[in-house]
Amino acid sequence: MKILALITAPSGSKRIPNKNRKKLYGKPLINWSIDVAKNIDDICDILVSTDSPIIAEIANNAGALVPWLRPEEMATDSSSSVDASLHALDWYQAEIGKVDGLLLLQPTSPFRTEENIKKSIELFFKHKMKSVVSFSTVSEHPLWCYKLEKGSMKPFIVNNHEHLQSQDLPPLYVLNGSIYLITPNELRKNKSFYKGNIIPYIIDSPMESIDIDNQWDWELAEMFCKKKELEVDDHDQA
Repeated sequence: MKILALITAPSGSKRIPNKNRKKLYGKPLINWSIDVAKNIDDICDILVSTDSPIIAEIANNAGALVPWLRPEEMATDSSSSVDASLHALDWYQAEIGKVDGLLLLQPTSPFRTEENIKKSIELFFKHKMKSVVSFSTVSEHPLWCYKLEKGSMKPFIVNNHEHLQSQDLPPLYVLNGSIYLITPNELRKNKSFYKGNIIPYIIDSPMESIDIDNQWDWELAEMFCKKKELEVDDHDQA
């Protein structure tokens, strides 16, 4: 089986300038996603789609395949990851060869593990290769959420559950942006990674579920890196 890993890394970022090439704990953000995919046997190539010559050079030096720069019409604020994915997939299959699945690894999820990628691929094969998408449990349950209405707070969902304890709330999940794995046919048909009957892969780790969107997310990611380094130092000294 062949899985093409695709990393989409546009140059622009409104909330964090040059986010995809900015160094997170000494390593460019995009390299975190490249490095985790390198030693997975089912991945035939790691293809990077970017409109930035600088990001392209960084990715190429890290061992990724960067055969072109993304067309301008796919490098705007309104461009979708699906459009970029289809563009990259069409090129790869026309120029290099067919693949069984496309694995989208967004640079904004730097802490996904090799183990969870491998388990997602196993699910993909087990369920006849449709679509596998990663989820995490919600941090703020909607049954406890309120909305501001005419100067007063009203329950976002009208119910009798406001006084439930956290352990009694029904489990709910949210896309965490870490792993999207789909067949080429499904992506072309649905124009989406999570339309129709998708197979969920649940990630419990708060660190692995971090999706860097703003400065606070970035600072939180740096805190996790520092914490992990301290844990390694403590283990080495024990």
